[in-house]
Amino acid sequence: MLAKRGALLAVGLMALVPLSPADSRTTRVVGTRDAVTGAQPDSPQSKYPSSSKEFWLTEDQFDFIRPGFHITVNSVTIPADGRAIADLSFTDDGNQPLDRLGQITPGALSVSPILAWWDAGARQYTAYTTRSQKSPITGVTAIQAGADSGGTWTDLAVGHSTYRFKTAVPAGYDMTKTHTLAIYATRATAAILGKDYYANVEQDFRPDAAPVTETWDMIANTACNTCHNPLSAHGGSRQDVKLCVTCHNPQTVDPDTGNTVDFKVLVHKIHMGENLPSVQAGTPYQIIGFNQSVNDFSTVAFPKDIRNCTTCHAAPATQASNWFTYPNRAACQSCHDDVNFATGENHPGGVQADDSQCATCHRPQGDRDFDASVMGAHTVPYKAAQLKGLNAQILSITNAKPGQKPTVTFQLTQNDGSAVDPSTFGSNLNLLMGGPTVDYAVDPFRERADGASFNGTIATYTFTNAIPAGATGTWAFSIEARRTVTLDPAPPEGPSFTEAAFNPVAYASVDGSAIASRRKVVDLANCNRCHDRLALHGGQRLNTEECVMCHNPNASDVSRRPADQLPVESIDFKRMIHRIHTGENLTHDFTIYGFGTPPSVNNFNEIRFPGDRRDCETCHIAGTEEVIGTPPAGWLATNTPRDWYTPMLHNATACLGCHDTQAAAAHAFLNTAPFGEACAVCHGADGEVAVDKVHAR
Repeated sequence: MLAKRGALLAVGLMALVPLSPADSRTTRVVGTRDAVTGAQPDSPQSKYPSSSKEFWLTEDQFDFIRPGFHITVNSVTIPADGRAIADLSFTDDGNQPLDRLGQITPGALSVSPILAWWDAGARQYTAYTTRSQKSPITGVTAIQAGADSGGTWTDLAVGHSTYRFKTAVPAGYDMTKTHTLAIYATRATAAILGKDYYANVEQDFRPDAAPVTETWDMIANTACNTCHNPLSAHGGSRQDVKLCVTCHNPQTVDPDTGNTVDFKVLVHKIHMGENLPSVQAGTPYQIIGFNQSVNDFSTVAFPKDIRNCTTCHAAPATQASNWFTYPNRAACQSCHDDVNFATGENHPGGVQADDSQCATCHRPQGDRDFDASVMGAHTVPYKAAQLKGLNAQILSITNAKPGQKPTVTFQLTQNDGSAVDPSTFGSNLNLLMGGPTVDYAVDPFRERADGASFNGTIATYTFTNAIPAGATGTWAFSIEARRTVTLDPAPPEGPSFTEAAFNPVAYASVDGSAIASRRKVVDLANCNRCHDRLALHGGQRLNTEECVMCHNPNASDVSRRPADQLPVESIDFKRMIHRIHTGENLTHDFTIYGFGTPPSVNNFNEIRFPGDRRDCETCHIAGTEEVIGTPPAGWLATNTPRDWYTPMLHNATACLGCHDTQAAAAHAFLNTAPFGEACAVCHGADGEVAVDKVHAR
């Protein structure tokens, strides 16, 4: 689950960018023509995924708009007067030229170039293109890196132009250094398509025309976009990390707060968010941006352990190892901002006037978890080498008929294959059974299983509860196993760690019918792209296939919610997860009371989802986000006493999870009869307002 108070906030506004025609998701072509757009299967728009607006264009619309926007840097030179000249080409997705002014092809192009030089020794950029920014709050004036403006455009042909910078490089600049022309640009098509197109490009060159040998390549866009969808800032037009660092370098400071916006500091602080020592001490972390907008990152909660440095510092970036091979004060102090290198406060190594001695103690990798090495200090506890691992496996299920008490044969092992005695777990070993899988109706039977018989290798446990008389279909069985491990050496938060086994789920038919596994709607691998290791309720629930056994249509926080806070809140999985990820965009309170004494209060209205919720396949298995026409027999309505009406049938429960307004609820209510929903008439896969179509980006 997303951490309380927010997943990572995307820097700036989330952009609505086109997906590549090469996107792996399938298109929705029915028969010889698409049911809604009329597109032929081999037409240009059919090559786009159905999650893209381009897919839904008619032939005429497609031919007029000519989707896409790409920039090619043909050359860049710096003549004697120091005003760089960039030769550029502008094309659409079909590699056809786009008119810069938008007179011949739709959508004028706004192109903003940056010119910076790369200091390989200091591993940072310095921009030539700058602006002066005076704070109305402090009266301080700062020189900030930015795009060049006021230069000269020369249009040579449709789709081919040169730009001569207004800013001149200083006399005597070093022509042997790597220079980078970075461009962010917008094609204004929102009025005709509902979205603009953005293009970023970076071109490395040396003014002396010698080959480029030193470049920046520390973080890849793909790393950021595992959570961000996509990473975009300043209205959406800045999307390449390499473009970002040409401005977000040590020369740029926010004059309103005094905070640097150097990338290695800014991004670490944003991701650290609510866990920054300074924030916890009461000082918010803010950057005041364009038009004096206040960007407060103090409530950002990274959705995985912040020590997962390789989330961002990863291949294919060729310099991904820099995070542990080049320790420096600025990067380290960005997260550990209670350290004062000038005085030595909170730094065991004492005063550090520069970065020259950092690597003396903070070598790349030591030989122990949690040591002073960079990798060791950032060991994620559940990845500690000293853990022996814990695994659970269900081997068989017998006596699984109505009225019978099922017997489960299972095995608990460590990573080396050695068996673990169930009796060593105490109350931290439980077996579950629930059903039917078509839609779990009640809380599953959960029984403590540390008393299971054990022959040294395999354990056997017989439930004390019987499968209810009249039960039908397939029932599910699962294991929850965790143990407390003392880590030595230990992380700063303490030596006690809960090691848990991944929850296996096995199925048995209780009435002789064919075994029907629970329908799979989300892919846990998708969850863990952002969460790394989705771990709930003390770290022992790791498998969404088990989650839905408890988080079923009839489930609520009734056992935890105080009487003065009634009515209860539904915790049905399809409703709860949509609401959690909608977070700060919800129009109503969403609070669940959970475990603890007193009960924990889990409010999700401050969550900042870093992706685009319209991209359902961020979580969903392809196609499972579609509206269901006639649900299978046995699907249950969800009890939603805190919503506009209750109960809700299947489609309404999921859709109103995000769309929680009164108007949306009224729409769903009016299209619901006692015997079913009419949602699929309009929102079905072939409907005029199909889910994919209205969510298309």
